[in-house]
Amino acid sequence: MSTADVSRTKAWVMAARPQTLPAAAAPVIVGTGVAAYEGVFAPLPALFAFVGAALIQIGTNFANDYYDAVKGADTDDREGFTRVTQSGLISPERVKLATIVTFGLAILSGTYLVYVGGLPILAIGLASVLCGWAYTGGPYPLGYHGLGDLFVFVFFGVVAVTGTFYVQAAASLPVEPLATTIPEGAITTEAVVASLPIAGISTAILVVNNVRDLETDEAAGKRTLAVRLGYRWSRVEYVSMLALAYAVPPWFWLATDVGAGVLLPLLTLPYAATVAGTVCTRTDGEALNPALEGTGKLLALYALAFAAGVVIP
Repeated sequence: MSTADVSRTKAWVMAARPQTLPAAAAPVIVGTGVAAYEGVFAPLPALFAFVGAALIQIGTNFANDYYDAVKGADTDDREGFTRVTQSGLISPERVKLATIVTFGLAILSGTYLVYVGGLPILAIGLASVLCGWAYTGGPYPLGYHGLGDLFVFVFFGVVAVTGTFYVQAAASLPVEPLATTIPEGAITTEAVVASLPIAGISTAILVVNNVRDLETDEAAGKRTLAVRLGYRWSRVEYVSMLALAYAVPPWFWLATDVGAGVLLPLLTLPYAATVAGTVCTRTDGEALNPALEGTGKLLALYALAFAAGVVIP
């Protein structure tokens, strides 16, 4: 892509990577669905949970764009979407500043959630921001040492879904503002189990990204989990993450009093199989870039179906 053809506004949109935003919205959708099922739905905490999650996602994207460029992991040989720092569309200094500002806004937006959910939310929020920066920044970047998948699974899955449920439950319970402990009933088994599909599919998005970049990352010394595992076992990881996601609806149906509507996400299985077929047979960006977007769409569809399914009487 010629830099002369890209406006400044479009360049910033590219840096924010809107195609990754399902990873921010999906946990909030599912956490809110479970909150509605448990009778603790609270719209304002849910809204602020989404704003905070989206800002952390965008901040992580900015940080990734900046640090991969300055560390030499992004090169002209890379087959992924255009990175604005490496391509010269935006100066490194501006991308770094945008990272700081975005993470700062995420922390600011979380002040209301801290008031509602207490100090546990403060700890979770700060840890999420720190790990978002440390994914590619800092003295021990997680993504460069094979820990990126674990980061995504924990923070964009388990923490994001249960945190969304937690702030709504805390708002609905007789809890003192700025509580120092987690109130009883603010985290349930159902909320934790519901987080696993989102954790799995969100991780699968990263797997596609890293499989596509495996050879260029290895050449640049970026030891992602895909580089460490190789193509075969990375594909096993991808399929395993999807299998985890599709095991959860039957568990809900059999182990709780949720109705058969919770099986709605199973309708997305054919689409998941189609995308998985590409991931398991191709290594080129021409095929894996659409597969990356396809896995993001799968995450959004699954989240909507799951949330709808748990609230159907």
